[in-house]
Amino acid sequence: MLREKMHVKKNDLVMVIAGKEKGKTGKILKVIPKKSRIVVEKLNFIKRHQRPTGQMRQGGIIEKEGPLHVANVMIMCGKCNRPVKIGRRILEDGKRVRVCKKCGEVLDV
Repeated sequence: MLREKMHVKKNDLVMVIAGKEKGKTGKILKVIPKKSRIVVEKLNFIKRHQRPTGQMRQGGIIEKEGPLHVANVMIMCGKCNRPVKIGRRILEDGKRVRVCKKCGEVLDV
């Protein structure tokens, strides 16, 4: 299985650009690189039928965030306030950072 390079990280603010959640924004909760998927806060809710266990006393139908494919999201630039493509730049101290292709703002903190 071909894996894409992950252009996103946990806690990035992203906008969904395809699918039923198109146009919505949220923070990344979890990154699953082996499947090229991410879980975004309060987006793509799925219903899960859960049996009662020792940890979860209450069974039933639980709603939780489902994974989205990483190709369906774009990073939001804090300065531009819009979804942008990202580039990479090496700083003077040798540190590699992600930068906004529109305004040149450094995205890594």
